Amino acid sequence: MYDELTQVDIDKMKEEIEHRVRVLRPQLIEEVQRTREFGDLSENFEYKCAKRDKNRNDSRIRYLERMIKTAKVIEAKPSEDGVSLFDKVTIFNEMTGKEMVMQIVTTLRQNVLKGLLSKESPVGKALMGHKVGERVQVVVSPDMNYYVEIRAIEKGEDDASLEISSY
Repeated sequence: MYDELTQVDIDKMKEEIEHRVRVLRPQLIEEVQRTREFGDLSENFEYKCAKRDKNRNDSRIRYLERMIKTAKVIEAKPSEDGVSLFDKVTIFNEMTGKEMVMQIVTTLRQNVLKGLLSKESPVGKALMGHKVGERVQVVVSPDMNYYVEIRAIEKGEDDASLEISSY
């Protein structure tokens, strides 16, 4: 399996890897060495925390490297009047009776709390290519689906200021 990511996603991951390797890793190694000197390692909470932080950093580096290695690089090609990647879409959810605004992004930059929805999510998949005024069925699972109406589409572009997800 691979993730469809833009070149901006790849560049942002490379920047984060560079920062984690050149800046964070030396600091974390130094902290592990410093706390190791506190004595008995079985009861040394500071040492355990320093080791945990170092391991999390190393894990994040491996995760990002694997994402880059397995990614399929795509271009964000805007559709003239349909929903496409990086567009802000206003929808009306018929089930909840609420209107929502969300931006369709790559899986790496999704953050539902900020209104950034992956194009791979059920809603993202359902909206892609559809136009204003269309009623679209969102299939969450075989037992769960609902309809949304597209009320507005604001064309967007690959914005490098959108952060990548922490995991």
